[in-house]
Amino acid sequence: MARQKQLIPLQREPSDFSKGPPDTPAQGWRGSNGSSKTIDMSHTNGNGNLKHALEPVIVEHPAGLPQLIICVGGIYISFLSWALLQERITTTTYGPAQKRFTYAIFLNTVQSLFAALTGSLYLYFSAPRSAPVPAVFPSRRILGPLLLVAVTSSLASPFGYASLAHIDYITFILAKACKLLPVMFLHVTLFRKPYPLYKYIVVALVTAGVAVFTLYHPTSSKSSKKHSAKFADTERNNAWGLFLLSINLLLDGLTNSTQDHIFATHKPYTGPQMMVAQNILATALTTSYLLFLPILPLLPALLSSPLTSLIPPSATSELASALSFLRAHPAVLTDVLGFAACGAVGQIFIYMTLAKFSSLLLVTVTVTRKMLTMVLSVLWFGHRLGAGQWVGVGLVFGGVGAEAVVARAEKKKREERKRLGLEEEGEGKKDQ
Repeated sequence: MARQKQLIPLQREPSDFSKGPPDTPAQGWRGSNGSSKTIDMSHTNGNGNLKHALEPVIVEHPAGLPQLIICVGGIYISFLSWALLQERITTTTYGPAQKRFTYAIFLNTVQSLFAALTGSLYLYFSAPRSAPVPAVFPSRRILGPLLLVAVTSSLASPFGYASLAHIDYITFILAKACKLLPVMFLHVTLFRKPYPLYKYIVVALVTAGVAVFTLYHPTSSKSSKKHSAKFADTERNNAWGLFLLSINLLLDGLTNSTQDHIFATHKPYTGPQMMVAQNILATALTTSYLLFLPILPLLPALLSSPLTSLIPPSATSELASALSFLRAHPAVLTDVLGFAACGAVGQIFIYMTLAKFSSLLLVTVTVTRKMLTMVLSVLWFGHRLGAGQWVGVGLVFGGVGAEAVVARAEKKKREERKRLGLEEEGEGKKDQ
């Protein structure tokens, strides 16, 4: 991938319902209408800086159908594969003891490491050729919010994976499609941001859909029969699973709200920069956890502290346990590496879509991708949904889809008003 020539990174307004990794990052190198732009450098001085007396000539390079197919197809293939591997990693049993891979922090570390490396390559090759690569940590002031993003994103996944011990993957997917609920809750409670009536209606539809889906939980399926035989000692406590998943969604919402705050207060900070910075910090945090937690049981002898002796040894050996599991079951290693790679590459395709098209297209792709993920999970793993559950699915995606349609219409109106305002301003200057 050759470095692009003189792209201009323009920012979007903070969104109400941002998307999270490896779901949907929110920023990229793009123009206001989604098309790539270059500057005609004939209007620059010898140092390459724009002359103050002359306006730069913006040359549009609209994206075509092949680019659309590549970007959208890349998102679908990457994230559908990512979801299938995620379900296989978290639900498949191995060996005579029928053990599952339950090492969420280890999985997070591999994923964030892949995303940091892939994001660094994308940031380098997508930066303007004549300009330095943007710093992922441009100031000390941004470190605090970025660290908060890394902490909340690192804490969110373990709660999500823990919920899968009590709810099935279909419920997990459906609830994860409802990220607007925690984001809206945090914006209302923390930032006192008002919302129009239709968004409260969307939240009510989504909540009702999840409730209906959970109420009509299937009593049998290929996978549930398989798992009930293999995990006779595990009770599928839906209420506890949904509670764990709600913590996951709340942390996701805090992550997205903090990202919006960073983009609004640290301009021109972009999505690729965020992707690299967040995953570098997340990798450092989770690696520290994996490396240093095993030594805590040794501290009582060194420090004579009764508090550290309360930590059970079983809670301090995730790294060793994960590596031992991978050595005993090499097939899991392939799935883990594929899972991390698909998530990282999927995020790159999201940024490419934002760079060449509009965020409105990305919203449509995201909603339909989550619907296809659910359908693919039903077909691939043999889940069975009753009529009542399909009603719940319809309510959730109907609400999310309606919100996307209304948001699209509102954004078009804002762009039209902005265009008319610029035209009127230009006519006023001519009259002077």
